[in-house]
Amino acid sequence: MERIGLFIDGANVYAAAKRLGWNFDHRKILDHFAGMGRLYNAYYYTAVPPNIDDKQKRFIDALTYMGYTVRTKVLKESTDDHGEMHRHANLDIEIVTDLLVASSLYDVAVLLTGDGDFERPTEVLRAQGKRVVVASIPEMTSYELRNAADEYIDFKDIRSQVERPGYRLPSEGREGAKVEGAKAEGAKSEGASSGREVARPFYMTAAADTDER
Repeated sequence: MERIGLFIDGANVYAAAKRLGWNFDHRKILDHFAGMGRLYNAYYYTAVPPNIDDKQKRFIDALTYMGYTVRTKVLKESTDDHGEMHRHANLDIEIVTDLLVASSLYDVAVLLTGDGDFERPTEVLRAQGKRVVVASIPEMTSYELRNAADEYIDFKDIRSQVERPGYRLPSEGREGAKVEGAKAEGAKSEGASSGREVARPFYMTAAADTDER
């Protein structure tokens, strides 16, 4: 039985959910991909604010309880030329590190992201004899990453296995979502903790919106 390593780019997966208009059940994701063989470990990568609130902490605790190894990085603040504050964090290094350091412990790497930055690590793993499965949606997956992987899974094809029923997200393709997106784009980050209209990265919103289980 093949050993499975599951690696979830939380920001990318939440962005895909926003695009699709329906949300994921992380327990079902774990069960679905673990069913491909024997699960070695499941990693979930997400950014957190400097002062994490209770709702976000509950989300991370829930993932840990399910069996995920959660990797976090604190959001960094920066101010642009217009005086607007932005928060950002990149967990690509953490993902690549776990992919390569743990490669002797799994046979198949299941990578939930469409980020083209993972093309080269995918090629390295395949050169080591590993099989790499990439799962995302086509419109958010780089051609290079899809081409480098052994197998590609479209989230839409496994919706019935991984969806969280009754918990909808506004699709980015709908008119209302476009309006909300425009509001969020123009908002400043100084008041991020005070309401949902303030622009926040997908991984921040993912933690806030998906912890009710």
